[in-house]
Amino acid sequence: MENRNLILLWQLVQISVGYNMLFPIFIYLIYLLNPKNKNKNKSNSRGNSDYAIIITAFQQTNTLMAVVSSLLLSKYENYLIYIVADNCDVSKLNFNNDKVILLRPEETLASNTRSHFYAINRFKREHNLITIIDSDNLVEPDYLDELNKYFDRGYSAVQGLRCAKNLDTVIACLDAARDIYYHFYSGKVLFEIGSSATLDGSGMAFTKKLYQDCLEHLDISGAGFDKILQKEIIQRGYRIAFAENAIVYDEKTSRSDQLVKQRARWINTWFRYFKYGFIIIGKGIIELNWNQFLFGVVLLRPPLFIFLLFSLLCMGINIFINPFYSFVWLVGFLFFILGFFLSLIVSKADIRIYKSLWGIPKFMFMQVLSLLKMHTANETSIATLHFHDNNINELK
Repeated sequence: MENRNLILLWQLVQISVGYNMLFPIFIYLIYLLNPKNKNKNKSNSRGNSDYAIIITAFQQTNTLMAVVSSLLLSKYENYLIYIVADNCDVSKLNFNNDKVILLRPEETLASNTRSHFYAINRFKREHNLITIIDSDNLVEPDYLDELNKYFDRGYSAVQGLRCAKNLDTVIACLDAARDIYYHFYSGKVLFEIGSSATLDGSGMAFTKKLYQDCLEHLDISGAGFDKILQKEIIQRGYRIAFAENAIVYDEKTSRSDQLVKQRARWINTWFRYFKYGFIIIGKGIIELNWNQFLFGVVLLRPPLFIFLLFSLLCMGINIFINPFYSFVWLVGFLFFILGFFLSLIVSKADIRIYKSLWGIPKFMFMQVLSLLKMHTANETSIATLHFHDNNINELK
């Protein structure tokens, strides 16, 4: 009896790990069979929205001129830019434009949401929409117009597409490859099959009311405000739209030390908030809500390198227990690889990303180092240091 229980437990462990290998292909097949994909709403923006563009900077200001310059190229005109320069030296910043409001908090906020609400409480007019941009981002001129298409269709939350701004190192390319994988399956595909895109921390927009309702009563410190925000949105019955043409260029990590510190914060965040997946799945089952149920399943998925390493471990153990199961795991790996390359191909990934794939073992090793440092992740800076030369001309 005890052996049977151990075998059952081992099988449950394998299923809980192994579904991550097949899940992307599963939802992609649903996507292909979904007739709604063939009749997308291509309505144009009506231009009735008033945007507050919030840029948060913590300790660094060297990339602010570039991101503001890219925003001022916007084809859409009804917006103001609010820069919250938290614990920053602003003496060299001079934007000389009425659309740009530079805010300097009297005390260090050290929190994304505190910075957001610092700006919201100082809005120059009653904006009805908010979009959040990182200080290292650049945006396409039609970014706001593309967001508007989804707000005009009735959505209250929209995630844009974050593309790599720099592919200058193997690490940056692999970081970009990971983003493409997630944007494709957890953004485009997930949204198109009736659930919601996951939030990425920037390049996202909301009605002002929804953002305030979700976060105004909370004081969030450390990384992961987007995880809490998406949970609050989905629990309220909203869907997060994915605007694949609302493009934001995001700086990819290009150095190993930078990667380890950043991933340590991200891994810490997943372990802190993955429990939301169970809450949302339960709510989806009770309310028969497909959006909530599927989104909850996605929230339970661990970071790529974690389930890949556990999958390798399971395959290795089965060599001694049941070699047939090792073969099953090998098939699972093949499906994962197929899904990974599918995301790169469909997303038309840069050739440099394909050439960088030889560096995956080292990339995973550095994330293992991040895992070992995750317990001290929130003791480090809340912001990732930026080393890439941020230039608005990169958009041209």
